[in-house]
Amino acid sequence: MMIAGSIMLPRLSQTPSKNATVEHYLEQLVQRGFQGDVETQYASRLAVATDNSVYQQLPQAVLHPKTQLDIELLTEIGHQAEFHSIRFSPRGGGTGTNGQSLTEHVVVDLSRYLNNLIELNLEQGWVIVETGMIKDQLNDLIRPHGYFFSPELSTSNRATIGGMINTDASGQGSLRYGKTSDHVLGLTSVLADGSVLDTEQWQQVKAGSFAANAVTETERICREHRQAIEARFPPLNRFLTGYDLKNALIDDEFLPERVLCGSEGSLGFITKAKLNLTKIPKSRVLVNVKYDSFDSALRSAPMMVEANALSVETIDSIVLNLAKQDIVWHTVSDLLTEVPGQEMLGVNIVEYAGYDSDEIDEQVNALLHRLDDMIALQKGGIIGYQICRDLDSIGKIYGMRKKAVGLLGATKGAAKPVAFAEDTCVPPENLADFIAEFRSLLDEHNLRYGMFGHVDAGVLHVRPSLDMCDPQQEALMHQISDQVVELVSKYGGLMWGEHGKGFRSEYGPEFFGSHLFEQLRRVKGAFDPLNKMNPGKICTPLDSTDELVKVNGVKRAHFDRQIPVNVRDSFNGAMECNGNGLCFNYDVASPMCPSMKILADRRHSPKGRAGIVREWLRQLSEQGVDILDLESKTLKGSLSLKSMLDRVINRMNRRHHYDFSHEVYDAMQGCLACKACATQCPIKVDVPNFRARFLNLYHTRYQRPVKDYFVANIESLLPLMAISPKLVNTVLNTHWVQSLVASSIGYVDAPLLSSPTLKQRLKSQHVAVYDHQKLSQLSDEQKQKHVIVVQDPFTSYYDAQVVDDFVALIVKLGFTPVMLPFKPNGKAQHIKGFLKQFTHTAENTAQFLAEAAKLKMPLVGVDPALVLCYRDEYQETLKKNCPDFSVLTVHEWLLPRLETLPSVEAQSAPPWYLLAHCTEKTMLPNAEKEWGAIFNHFGASLNSVPVGCCGMAGTFGHEADKLQWSKDIYNLSWKPALEQLPTERCLVTGYSCRSQVKRLEKVVAKHPLQALLELV
Repeated sequence: MMIAGSIMLPRLSQTPSKNATVEHYLEQLVQRGFQGDVETQYASRLAVATDNSVYQQLPQAVLHPKTQLDIELLTEIGHQAEFHSIRFSPRGGGTGTNGQSLTEHVVVDLSRYLNNLIELNLEQGWVIVETGMIKDQLNDLIRPHGYFFSPELSTSNRATIGGMINTDASGQGSLRYGKTSDHVLGLTSVLADGSVLDTEQWQQVKAGSFAANAVTETERICREHRQAIEARFPPLNRFLTGYDLKNALIDDEFLPERVLCGSEGSLGFITKAKLNLTKIPKSRVLVNVKYDSFDSALRSAPMMVEANALSVETIDSIVLNLAKQDIVWHTVSDLLTEVPGQEMLGVNIVEYAGYDSDEIDEQVNALLHRLDDMIALQKGGIIGYQICRDLDSIGKIYGMRKKAVGLLGATKGAAKPVAFAEDTCVPPENLADFIAEFRSLLDEHNLRYGMFGHVDAGVLHVRPSLDMCDPQQEALMHQISDQVVELVSKYGGLMWGEHGKGFRSEYGPEFFGSHLFEQLRRVKGAFDPLNKMNPGKICTPLDSTDELVKVNGVKRAHFDRQIPVNVRDSFNGAMECNGNGLCFNYDVASPMCPSMKILADRRHSPKGRAGIVREWLRQLSEQGVDILDLESKTLKGSLSLKSMLDRVINRMNRRHHYDFSHEVYDAMQGCLACKACATQCPIKVDVPNFRARFLNLYHTRYQRPVKDYFVANIESLLPLMAISPKLVNTVLNTHWVQSLVASSIGYVDAPLLSSPTLKQRLKSQHVAVYDHQKLSQLSDEQKQKHVIVVQDPFTSYYDAQVVDDFVALIVKLGFTPVMLPFKPNGKAQHIKGFLKQFTHTAENTAQFLAEAAKLKMPLVGVDPALVLCYRDEYQETLKKNCPDFSVLTVHEWLLPRLETLPSVEAQSAPPWYLLAHCTEKTMLPNAEKEWGAIFNHFGASLNSVPVGCCGMAGTFGHEADKLQWSKDIYNLSWKPALEQLPTERCLVTGYSCRSQVKRLEKVVAKHPLQALLELV
């Protein structure tokens, strides 16, 4: 317990114990030559204790095999009699909505290493891949050859091929492209005894092995019970998955791979997949049809399908409105405009695609004529439509549609949309009536909900909003689940159309019937007689007494509700993460999340960090700590000498005394505070915010490293260092000083101060002196011709040429620059968790800027990250006490003034290339487009370069222990981009990014304003 009045975080020394048999098993595994990673620390186990569902199960350990031989070894050892109790759950992207990969046993994650392309056969149109490969990763590799892997998922940028196979995933376009199993030509699996089943050579399996018994028994069941299988499986596009006995026998040929598809890892580890590929259509057209109600959109879908559409996706008004509040709307607002005088309450996204452009045009025109007639007659609730013919626009529409799942999770309030009956599938002609009754069911319980889905296949995603921390609402989830099962049966459908069973496995007997379910249990027993593979999912062996997992299994809310409500509300950024996993995005040009991209460690992701912080809050609450009170004291109290000594001693003993807070600290160290998660994540999980709060509390117990003090006080040091920049630079350039700084402070590659200094440079410029009283006496017209330049520490002191050039640009454009005296920004303090100091800095600087803002002159800063700090961290910290002021970025100041500035005719010069700062492009999503408009006005062409984080992120790249991470992040997107571009034409908005390019490429990149100075 914490001593009353003390300001120190208690040590969290207790973690769930590990099973002794598991620990012995892991020791044997390493001794026998396991090449992969073995993770048993609590934070690593927590990172895979959740997925995109409401469930939570803490595994004993996490294994990351490097090769198939590793998997053969871990199953072979696990088959030994002493380890029969060891059980496994395969895991890929962890995007399942029903807890398919969750287990209390051992998680085996194939995504970190087993993600390679093994063979590509273009002549026959197939590929062999390791199953940890991400779907978009595969498509990026084969797209240049004119092919793609066609099952289209909303999670395609983080879902693995193995996960797709294990849930037999499908999505948009399934009427033509089918499910994943329709594209599987062969699978290689490792069974629980270590035996290997290659489905292309299944007749040659080792006699007496699980593999041999599995194929023999399963083929027998498929043949002997054919009539019952045909009678029971409904004729739907989304056929019954796990195990697919119906399609395992086609034209009297036994196809064991179809049994493995949809098996949710309950039969074996699928390590390799041979997949057929689809040629990329030459012509694609989207028709976005707008409706006056969602019911009209649903009832209209069959007409679209009859019109030969490839797919019909639908979105309701709730999702549309959430999209409008998200960063994604900036990409589609011109593609889904409002209809004057009408409210758009539903949208059908109708796609046509093929290889004959004329045929596609005919089909589209036929649909448009029909739509025009219906609009004229005011029939069907159709109020308008828009057409997308270019791939970029089509991609933006689908990007918005793909984000729909996450957007639903961003609804405000304690009740959040919950996935438990969200992929029901009924015949499309029954869909509207089914949904009407489904709505009535939810309305009876006064629940809010959003809907979207694949109406062409009769699959609609319905997620009722429930407060799972309320035990009564949790019970209501189970009740509604049972009712939906009955409703689906009534309309001739399935409870699970595409997201697998997982914790809904208890409904299996009801849908399969007792006779067929018994056969499924025989299949399970043949593949996995000891029930070692993902136990509890789909079914259990016939002679097993083990139970299936159930809808009322242990949920994340069971742990969350142990945290006081006021703490949950205060740390909502961590609490509300729903596991959507967009932060696992494979795309290296996406700014979220750079540390996850290079480390492939789920702890180092917004989802992982949020889960770890939730557990940290729970443990503190369990110890009776008033977290918010402790935090408040850190912002007001002062340190005694004893407290400082205690912190030093605690830090020295860090290695000798376990504290869960250390694991939280380690997970936070990889965060670059780029803020991409705060906007890119559909739930807006703001890691830098709760990271700063954690560090503030963590260091009440453990002394900070020296480098943190150096970083937090850099803004105070810089004006002093700038008194004699040449001397400082000479000292910093000395080898022994660099070594001393690296060893004592942990700071490397320190940038050199600008020389001449900004003050010296500005002597030749016509800069007005900041005299508030004198400036306030100017007329309003005169004030509008003045621009107040707000300095930031890094550009003013390390890159003064940029500020000097900005002043010159202001003068050239006919304005008078006013240089505001330097005031600390404090962002570095916030990043390092010096919240008391940051609050003080923010209060003083905000007051100063608010006073300057009274002059009614635009305040403009050069570095986007520090300008945006005034809008984000200042507002978050000062809240209602934050005075009124606004600092603009350079492009925000320029854009609205273009109409008053003379334009320049387009020049024949080569284009410029813009590499934007990650914080700028995520918090100001139109920034790159707006920079392009500015350059066009002055006769130049500016192309945006898709890059993620540069890896510098303020001082992150200068910290010795982060140096390699910084370089690895830079190598993801920045280095490849710059290697393909003329560096002298590359423009970089962020100081950090220019500093990184200078360090690693020995190139001085320009700020866009410097290029404008040449153009004006």
